[in-house]
Amino acid sequence: MRNIVARQTPVTDPFDREPTAAELDAIEHEMPVILAEVELLDAQIITLDRTPSELDTRRLRRARRRVLAARRTLANRTTAGVGVGA
Repeated sequence: MRNIVARQTPVTDPFDREPTAAELDAIEHEMPVILAEVELLDAQIITLDRTPSELDTRRLRRARRRVLAARRTLANRTTAGVGVGA
């Protein structure tokens, strides 16, 4: 039997470095969106094995609104930093 492995360095190199400061800043910048999406996922998981009650429906709707609000805020912050015009 022949062993099949990747022999290219980028594929087989172990990833052993820490995130850079820029990567950590980007994660921190997007953290409200990440947390809102986790909350939405939690609300969706709760309703997987049963018929959603009115409370579950409200929880899902509220979580979706939070995700949209967090994305809007992130987009507005990003475009405000870029600037528009000549």
